Amino acid sequence: MNPNLRRHPCFSAEAKGLYGRVHLPVAPKCNVQCSYCNRGYDCANESRPGVTSAVLSPGQALVYLERVLEREPRISVVGIAGPGDPFANAGEALETCRLVHQRYPDLHLCVSSNGLGLPPHLNALAEAGVSHVTLTINAVDPEVGGRVYAWVRDRGMTYRGAPAGSLMAERQRASLRGLKEQGLTVKVNCILIPGVNDEHVVEIARAVAAQGADLFNCIPLLPTPGTAFAETPEPSPAQLAWVRHAAAAYLPQMKHCQRCRADAVGLLSEPRTQELSACLREAAALPLRPDETRPYYAVASQEGMLVNQHLGRARHLSIFRAAGGSFELMERRPAPEPGSGPRRWVALAQTLHDCRSLLVSNAGQEPREALKSRGILVLETDGFILDALSQLSRGLPVRSAAERPAGGCGSGCRGDGMGCGG
Repeated sequence: MNPNLRRHPCFSAEAKGLYGRVHLPVAPKCNVQCSYCNRGYDCANESRPGVTSAVLSPGQALVYLERVLEREPRISVVGIAGPGDPFANAGEALETCRLVHQRYPDLHLCVSSNGLGLPPHLNALAEAGVSHVTLTINAVDPEVGGRVYAWVRDRGMTYRGAPAGSLMAERQRASLRGLKEQGLTVKVNCILIPGVNDEHVVEIARAVAAQGADLFNCIPLLPTPGTAFAETPEPSPAQLAWVRHAAAAYLPQMKHCQRCRADAVGLLSEPRTQELSACLREAAALPLRPDETRPYYAVASQEGMLVNQHLGRARHLSIFRAAGGSFELMERRPAPEPGSGPRRWVALAQTLHDCRSLLVSNAGQEPREALKSRGILVLETDGFILDALSQLSRGLPVRSAAERPAGGCGSGCRGDGMGCGG
C-alpha cells in the first residue's frame, strides 16, 4: 500500500479500523456558499461537515490535541476541515499546521478545502508539513457549478451562476495541479446531487484523474433544512453504486466516508466526538494564546452585576480576577472614546493587555477581530457576571440565555445548521 495512505483512515479502508483522526476546528469563515451546506455550531444531533461545538485558536488547538492524544493514542491524522474553509482562514489554518508539525512530526497533517483560496498557499502548505489534502469538486462545467454554488466570494467580489462555477473550476484545477507538484496526496470529494450533477460526476472523475488526483470519494447528498437542496431527494443506493462503478474506471474509490463533523475525533468506526467534547470546550475557554499569563477578565456592564452593555457604548470596563473559588472586582478601566475608528480597538487591546476574555452583550465584527488578533477573546452573553465567569473558568460554553432553547437540545432539534432550533 502507498505509505501515504497506510495510516490515513479517510484515504484507506484498511486503515479505518486501526487508526483515528482528530479535526481541529480553527477555520470558522467560508468563501463559498454551497447550496447543500448549512453550517451549524454546537448541536449534538448534527453529524455532518460544517458542524462543531467550538472554534479554537491555533494555540488552543495544540492544547486540545495534546489532551486528545492522551485519551486516544490511535490518532494518526490531524485534520483541518472547517467549519468553514481553511483558506478563508489561511493565517489560523497554516499556523495550526506549523504548531502541530513542530510538536508531532510523525502525525499526518490533512486539510480539506473547496480550493478557491488555496493556490497562493501551496508552498506554505508543504512547508507546514501537510501531507494530505481533500478537495471538494462538485463540477468541472461552469453551468453545473453555477447550480451547485449559491455564491462565491473572492477578492471583494461576489459571483453567482455560471461565473461562480467558472471561477471555482479554474481555481480547483490550479489547486490540484499545484498540490501534486508539491508532492502531496490528494483525495477529491464530490457530492452526488440528483438532477444537478448526477450525470456529470463521471466526467469530474475523469478530469481530476488526468490532473493527478489519487483518490475519488463520491458522497451522496444529505438534504439539509435551510438549504436550496433541502427538498432534493438523497441518491438511491443503486444510483450511488452505479456512479462509483463508472468513476472507478479513472480513480480508486473511497466508499467508507462518514461525513465527519469539523470537530470529529476517534476511529471512523469508533467515534469519540461527543465523549471528548468537554476537552474541546475546555480548550476553547483558554486564553487564545495559552502560553501567555493573563489573569483578568473584562466585562461591559452598566452597574457591575450584569453583562448588559454593547461594547461600542461602553465608557468603562469592569476588571475581575479569580479569588477564593469566586471572582472579585479589581477596578474599572476607561474605554477609549468613540470616533477614532480602528485605532479605538488597538487602544482597547492595549488597555486590556492582561485580560484573557471580554464579556459583552454585543460587539461588532471589527472589534472582535482586532481584539482576537491581540489575544483577547470577545464573548457575547448576558445575565449575572459571576455566573458567566464561573462557566468560563470551568471550560463551559458561555452564551446568551436568549440563544438557548428551554430544555436544551433534544428530540425536537430541527438540525437546521444554525444551531438548535428548539
